[in-house]
Amino acid sequence: MAKKIALFPTHPERICWGCDKYCAADALRCGNGSGRTPHPIEVLGDDWLEQGDWGFDPEEVARAKVRAGKNPG
Repeated sequence: MAKKIALFPTHPERICWGCDKYCAADALRCGNGSGRTPHPIEVLGDDWLEQGDWGFDPEEVARAKVRAGKNPG
């Protein structure tokens, strides 16, 4: 089973989000010398969950927004 992705990471730039290993950005283990995969929040912004269907449970998203200090509405 894959690890759950952090919905609102504090420092997404520090991690490669390309697989479930979540390597440090400066110590990639699974790549072939390629760069790290950015978190969707880095590409799409804070409202990334509202763009498309990511398949997350709406209650889980609401709880994550509260924990991250985002508007749960």
